[in-house]
Amino acid sequence: MSLEKAADTLDNSLNSLEKIKEEIKNCTAMYDKALKDNRKLSEGNSDTLKLAGEFYQRSQKLNQDLQMEEEEQGQRTDDLKKRLSLVKKEESRLKEEEKRMKEEHRQIDQMERQLRQQTEVSAAMPEKKVVFAGNLNTERETFNLESEIVYPMEGGTALITFEDEEAAQNILSMKEHDVPVGDFSITLEAKPVQFIIPSLVEMDTYVCPNRVLVSNLPKNMNEDDESRLLDRLEVHFSKTRNGGGEVESICMLQDSGNVVIAFTKDNVARGLVGREYHEIDVLKKKHKVRVTPFINGEIKDLQVTVSVSSRTVLLTGIPDVTEEDTMQDCLEIHFQKSSSGGGEVDAIVFNPMGQRKLAVFRDDSAARPHTPLNH
Repeated sequence: MSLEKAADTLDNSLNSLEKIKEEIKNCTAMYDKALKDNRKLSEGNSDTLKLAGEFYQRSQKLNQDLQMEEEEQGQRTDDLKKRLSLVKKEESRLKEEEKRMKEEHRQIDQMERQLRQQTEVSAAMPEKKVVFAGNLNTERETFNLESEIVYPMEGGTALITFEDEEAAQNILSMKEHDVPVGDFSITLEAKPVQFIIPSLVEMDTYVCPNRVLVSNLPKNMNEDDESRLLDRLEVHFSKTRNGGGEVESICMLQDSGNVVIAFTKDNVARGLVGREYHEIDVLKKKHKVRVTPFINGEIKDLQVTVSVSSRTVLLTGIPDVTEEDTMQDCLEIHFQKSSSGGGEVDAIVFNPMGQRKLAVFRDDSAARPHTPLNH
C-alpha cells in the first residue's frame, strides 16, 4: 500500500470521524432538546392534569348546581301546577257563584216586580168586614177565614167523634157492631174517615191590566137596585173627566158584593187605581167607592195527600127503622160505653136514608186531623 493511499484513507477516516463527531454533537443537541421538550411536556402535562382536575371539580359542582336547579325548578313547577289547579277551582267556583248570583238577581228582580206590583196594588183586596152571626149553615160559604172540609154524607150513615183517639181505633178494629134500638138491634160497620186534601198549592198572581175591582158599595140592595148600580157605575167610569174610559164589560161578584169593570184600554185601570177613592151618585145620593186592581191567579203546582181522621169514625148500613133523633141517641149511648169498646163522645151526626147532609170538618186544635162540627 502506498503512502498516498494510506494518507487518503486516513483523510477519509478523519473526515468520517469528524462527521461522526458532528452527528454525535447533533444527536447530543437533539437529545438535550428532547430532554428539554420532555421537561416542558411533563410540566404541560402536569398543568393539564391540574386543569383537568379543576375542570372536573367545576363540572361536578355545576352538575350539583344543575341538579339542585332542576329540583327547585321541579318544585316551582309543582307549586305552579298546584296554584294553577287552585286558580281553576276558584275560577270554577266563581263561575258557579256568578251563575248563582245571576239566578238570585233574576229572582230578586222578579220579586221586586212582584213587590212593586203589590205596592201598586196597596190593599188590593176589597174591604170586607166579617163577624160570626150564629150557628153554622148547611151551605158552604165562598169566603172563609178558616180551613174547612165539607164531607157529603150518604143516607143511612153516621159520623161519631170520640174525645180520645184510642176509643175511635177500638171501634174501627172491631169493624162490625150490634147496636140495640128499642126491642131489637141493628148491625153496623165502622169505617175510617178519609179525605183527599191539598198538601202543596203554589199560585202565580198578577194584576190584570185592564180590569179594576170596585168595593165599598151600598149594602142590602135588591135586584133592581143592583141593576141601577151597575148602570151608574158604567156611566161614571166611562167618562174621561172621571179618569175612566170605554167600558168593555161590568159584572157584580155575588159572593162578595163587589163589582169588576173591564176597559178596552189598559192604561185606564192604572189611572183609576192611583186615585183609589171615587165619589159617585148611587141610589139618589153621593157614595164613596173604592177602586183597587183586579188580581188574577193561576195554580202553578197542586199536590194532594190522603188524610185520615184520628178521632172520627164513619158508621154505615144504618136502616130506616126509627126516628132520626131516636136513632142518633141510641148510637151515642151505645158507643160511649166502654163495654162496647167506645168512650166519651165529642160529637155525633146521623143522616137517615134518603136525606143529604154536609158535615163540616175543621182542623183539630189539639193536633188531631179533623173533627165534624156540624151538618
